[in-house]
Amino acid sequence: MRILAVTRILPGLLIRLAVIMLSRLVGREDYSHMDATDRLLPQYDFIVVGSGSAGGALAARLAEVDEWRVLLLEAGGLPPPESDIPGLNPILLQSEIDWHYFTVPQKHGLRGYVSDSCHMPVGRVLGGSSTLNWMMYVRGNRRDFDNWAAMGNPGWSYAEVLHYFRKSENYLGTRNEATVEFHGRGGPLTVDDKLWAPPLTEAILQAGKELGFQVIDPNGPEMIGFSIPDMTIRHGRRGSTSASYILPAAKKRRNLHVVLNAQVTKVLFNKDRRAVGVKFVQYGRERQVMTRREVILSAGALNSPRLLMLSGVGPAHHLRSHGIPVLVDLPGVGQNLQDHPSVFGLTWTVRPGTSTSLLRSASIHSIKQYLTHKTGPLSVPFGVEVNAWSPAHPSVGDPMWPDLQYLFMSITPAVDYGLLFTDGVGFRRELFREYYGSLLGKEGFNIGPMLTRPKSRGTLTLQSSNPFDPPLIDPNFLSHPDDVDTFVRGIKFAMAVANTTALKIGVGARFHDQVLPGCEGEVYGSDRYLACFVRHMAQTTYHPVGTCKMAPVTDPYSVVDHRLKVRGVGGLRVVDGSIMPLITTANVNAPIIMIGEKAADMIKEEWGVPITVNLV
Repeated sequence: MRILAVTRILPGLLIRLAVIMLSRLVGREDYSHMDATDRLLPQYDFIVVGSGSAGGALAARLAEVDEWRVLLLEAGGLPPPESDIPGLNPILLQSEIDWHYFTVPQKHGLRGYVSDSCHMPVGRVLGGSSTLNWMMYVRGNRRDFDNWAAMGNPGWSYAEVLHYFRKSENYLGTRNEATVEFHGRGGPLTVDDKLWAPPLTEAILQAGKELGFQVIDPNGPEMIGFSIPDMTIRHGRRGSTSASYILPAAKKRRNLHVVLNAQVTKVLFNKDRRAVGVKFVQYGRERQVMTRREVILSAGALNSPRLLMLSGVGPAHHLRSHGIPVLVDLPGVGQNLQDHPSVFGLTWTVRPGTSTSLLRSASIHSIKQYLTHKTGPLSVPFGVEVNAWSPAHPSVGDPMWPDLQYLFMSITPAVDYGLLFTDGVGFRRELFREYYGSLLGKEGFNIGPMLTRPKSRGTLTLQSSNPFDPPLIDPNFLSHPDDVDTFVRGIKFAMAVANTTALKIGVGARFHDQVLPGCEGEVYGSDRYLACFVRHMAQTTYHPVGTCKMAPVTDPYSVVDHRLKVRGVGGLRVVDGSIMPLITTANVNAPIIMIGEKAADMIKEEWGVPITVNLV
């Protein structure tokens, strides 16, 4: 038994060792003198907790005010060199820069995954989840933000947030002139078209055209259609917020202090319920630091509500059950958890040479190509090719507000012979062997329908009052029957795309039509079979949001107001994806960065610093 375990683990360890050696050859950004632990002051104007997509942008922008002293606290350390190389992104899942969070067992789905649960990747590193994500830059649909405003959140309409998307962006892409006004130039965040692609990419775009869809700029005026994704990639390197915002600001501005390996455990309040500082643990030692103006939680949708509850702000009955003194009874803290579930496993094989091959990506030629020119397979996220958006019910509701996104990946789940990807995704080993055994190492592609506007809602609660215990994460996937129905429609659309001439004839696409273990009792291909497939194979696309809902005071689950101030206390805001009242219609990294940019201006404005906003 021990020998079998070693033979399973050893290849993965050897691959990881080779990857680390490669990353050392590439070189990296200069992070020397980043950690300001030895310069920590007893008090700052602003304390930002969490250096991720929102926190990194926010801290850098606040530090633009010379007279303010800004402290950025990050629970993790510096990004490892391998995180800079876009094509190595799969090995970052469940690595040392991840919080290693998992969902509780799901009642309505994840039957194909170990313990009916899935990994919820969250970055515990400078740059947060922007240091381990898939680097896709998609803002969402304009209707998402107009809907936020219509729900009672003034200032968050599309016309009002577009300025911050553009302000953050340094666009180097090749979109046509019709959408150039929607993009920004000269911002901190470099956004580019995908610079390398296998022949499969063009075949997918042609397949979309066969079905009547245009090739679009999803960050332009509308997003129904097919698109090569924009990426947060800077000249062949990952463009995380640590590289784009934090590092340049820390080098330029002495008033920004970044303290690493500092896990915040509690927000401190005075007798007037105003936030006055935080406690944190660094290298086993408990410390505290105070603020003159505000504490800002940017720890993400899984950690910001957790910190609020540990500090006595949350549902009173839940806090009391863990012996936590209640400062403010806010029932909405940890509620409204939303995520984009996606169906894994819809797989096709193709002719050799048309898709992404693990051996080709790891070849001497590809490595030399990347080391010399920062191009080739390693210069882009592994296997990411095309995004598409469509409505599941074109005749119902607004047909330009899609409820499905399709992730086209030029790999199969068995492309790595089951060495790394299987454990990262969390498939049950027996299901993987039986369903994918005949595909090991073969070239192909996967179409992952993703719900962009799911109706299921979950919760995040405390496991205990111990700040080092992970939270209980229950996305409650597929609890709403409409989500399953939408997925079934999405699978049928994916099959229609793959049955086009461009894919069947162009690259020899052939569907892996084996019956999924666990669904043998249903008629193959029927709606009931497809629903069974969904309940086995759908899981997170790593986009948790919504757990500190922004809403008017009349909403019983409101946690922050439209200025992102936590209700019932003073001097405390939440600035990250947890404030989203409804999840956006696409990947969430770009809108979370926008939230950080917009929050910085709101804070400057409230503290008397002039700002300029250009509305389009």
